[in-house]
Amino acid sequence: MSSSISAAGRGGHDADALWGGDALPYAVPSKKLGMWLFIVSDAITFSAVIFAYGYLRLASSAWPRPFETPSIVNATVMTFVLLSSSVAMVLAVRASALGKVSGAVGWLVATALGGVIFDVLHIREWLGLIGEGVRPFHNPWGTPMFGAAFFTMTGLHMLHVTIGVVYLLIIAVGFRRRKFSALDVEVSGLYWHFVDLVWMFIFPLVYLLSAKMA
Repeated sequence: MSSSISAAGRGGHDADALWGGDALPYAVPSKKLGMWLFIVSDAITFSAVIFAYGYLRLASSAWPRPFETPSIVNATVMTFVLLSSSVAMVLAVRASALGKVSGAVGWLVATALGGVIFDVLHIREWLGLIGEGVRPFHNPWGTPMFGAAFFTMTGLHMLHVTIGVVYLLIIAVGFRRRKFSALDVEVSGLYWHFVDLVWMFIFPLVYLLSAKMA
């Protein structure tokens, strides 16, 4: 009788521990799980936008090819900067896991700086196209929908980069003050790598396939 009661008591304590948050039901920290769920949902959004761009491009017989060599070089530099920032993000995660606070903060700031450079180069690209007469529903070369498709897709990505820069700087400050852990740095890295991965689809689709042929 007493053994039954003690077993029931242990079962109750185990249940309390489980529902009290002492166990991870999916064997993944809740912050990381939340970021993965966000990435999956955001990937669906980007997939829809990329699919819409591809459909408009294929359905149009007069899709503009406005990107000459300077624009392709600019977009290539943007790609290099974004890939370099991903390397810096990997180093930030590694430094945080090793407990190297200064190193982690430095690499986080370097990653954010890469995002800022990317945004500046992208805005310069936008201003150049606007100066040539590109508008959301008008451009001087062909299908009017080019501007809307281009600005929507690249603008959505640039918004994500900008949010990522702010996010990384917040994590850097919090990690320096010991308010965030290595897990928080790792989770921010998941977001940044996702943003970089999306650009790997946008770069060839928007720039390389729309380059002006000689």
